[in-house]
Amino acid sequence: MKNKIFKRATSFFNFLKRENILRILAVLTILIIFSAVGMAFFEKNTIFKGLPFVDALKNALWWSVVTMTTVGYGDLAPITVGGRMVGTVIMILGIGILGIFTATIASVFVEKKLKEERGMGSYNFENHVILCEWTNRTRELLAELRNDNRCTETPMILISPIENKPVDDENLYFIQGDVNEENLKRANIFKARTVVIMSDDSINESARDAKAVLTTLTVECMNEAAYTIVELVDESNVQHCRRAKADEIIVGAEFSTKLISRAALEHGISKVISELLSSQFGNDLYKVPLPNSMAGKEFIDVFTEMKRIHKSIVLGVQRDGDAEVISNPDVDFIVNKDDSLILIAANRPV
Repeated sequence: MKNKIFKRATSFFNFLKRENILRILAVLTILIIFSAVGMAFFEKNTIFKGLPFVDALKNALWWSVVTMTTVGYGDLAPITVGGRMVGTVIMILGIGILGIFTATIASVFVEKKLKEERGMGSYNFENHVILCEWTNRTRELLAELRNDNRCTETPMILISPIENKPVDDENLYFIQGDVNEENLKRANIFKARTVVIMSDDSINESARDAKAVLTTLTVECMNEAAYTIVELVDESNVQHCRRAKADEIIVGAEFSTKLISRAALEHGISKVISELLSSQFGNDLYKVPLPNSMAGKEFIDVFTEMKRIHKSIVLGVQRDGDAEVISNPDVDFIVNKDDSLILIAANRPV
């Protein structure tokens, strides 16, 4: 904790030094002290008459700050020629230096905003999501994630060669360029929770999957702990992606074809699938840890209790982390304490 605070303090100090803000603050401080001493000296027999020099200096410091930042409250005003000369100097120089100070601060924020919009920044988030490549599907993916209460304010970093940040989302950050090691470092891949690698629509289909697999290899080499989801075009490349250690692989064409075939056989089923896959309305699919009270019970008992208590329907059980998913288990299937439940519910069970 102390190291983190020290690093932030050092970074802030370097920022002030780099932008010449320290120099401006130093000049402001010197000007305030100079004018306060001058005011206390010249007006010692007038407005500060009878006051010890220390008390006069305190009042003069207050006058200096007020005069520099505003037109003055009128509670103190120089009477002597020397005091008025000091007042004239601080009013003229104070306005100029304060103008430079505010302009410098404004330019820093404007430059920072422009860098973010043009994808020139670097980020230090933790447990964030990295989106690789920008397509219409990425736009839909982002909208769906934002509709989920768990991801409403989650920091997400988009890496793409497009020119500017594509959507107005205050929690979406943009890095302009290809998805390579350098840009992944700028996105702090080492602390990322999830990486989604979308198929690049700007290149031909034969090269899309090769690029996705190469990106997967790069991500896994830099952070094996990040959960990697990869979109492929050709089902024949799934094995290559598995060798690259992708955690989850989705073949868009395969999903579409199978859904169309089921809709042709079972009319209306696509509407059910669309509802389950969308977080905008209706019921959703969830994966939740097995409640401790249900460990060691038969599947039929777990199914019944989840329906009664949480108004959810259990579709399957995930065992051994992500290694095995058992859909529609037998009624006497024993559910272990380390298993997860795949279920349908209107809201995520607590």
